[in-house]
Amino acid sequence: MTLLTRMANLGVKAAAFGLILVLAACATRPDPANKVAVQAYEETNDPAEPLNRYFFELNRFFDIILIKPVATWYQGVVPGFARNGVRHFLDNLDSPVILANDSLQGEWDRAGVTVSRFGINTTVGVLGLFDPATGWGYPQHREDFGQTLAVWGSGEGPYIFLPILGPSNPRDLTGFVVDDFFDPLTYIYWNGPYTVPVTRFVVNGIDVRSRNLDTLDQIERTSVDYYATVRSLYRQTRANEISNGKSTNENLPDIDNLNFDTNEPQAVAPKK
Repeated sequence: MTLLTRMANLGVKAAAFGLILVLAACATRPDPANKVAVQAYEETNDPAEPLNRYFFELNRFFDIILIKPVATWYQGVVPGFARNGVRHFLDNLDSPVILANDSLQGEWDRAGVTVSRFGINTTVGVLGLFDPATGWGYPQHREDFGQTLAVWGSGEGPYIFLPILGPSNPRDLTGFVVDDFFDPLTYIYWNGPYTVPVTRFVVNGIDVRSRNLDTLDQIERTSVDYYATVRSLYRQTRANEISNGKSTNENLPDIDNLNFDTNEPQAVAPKK
């Protein structure tokens, strides 16, 4: 069993264990007579906050000792054009999942954009290392099954924070699992069943973290409660993604997939 396979198994088990604990360990509900406290409790929708905060600090610890140093090294050593090539390549690999969710949401125009982007960037863009499609009028957008469930009317459920995976909720966690079935790379076995998806997960995580070193530092530095700030930003950015950028501030930092572009906000294909 390879190291990456062990990491994948550990990640799946940690996420499952974390979800069980989150569902089991709930914060004490305020006294019904205290209407202000009850309202605040319901608005945060974070019944497992003590456990969520524990996992949040655990993730911060691993970020400090491992992820951030690696991301800092990656940003400092790998040239910008090479990092952009990695980003474009990874984005291109997401096309089948995006197309599946475009179709499930009935967004046929956006599905056409996804198909066009994949065809152009895979050929003219040299297997996705470059992104000529954006310049040709086919801007990038993102869709996942968590967004699809929201479009279908599913509520997000309580906020949860999981080891490795970070901020989520039952709807988005379900979407994360279902998207794996939409992804052709899930079924490619190179040196083990998890090698390809876990390698991509790790490289993507390092690349995203490297692009948001200053952003996350600023958020942490200016937050009275870093945990609460991340929780709020996660919910706002997910609402922004679900509405295709039409309901909330388009300049919000994305906590789940923090801005992929180095200097400019990511272009979003308009919803028809």
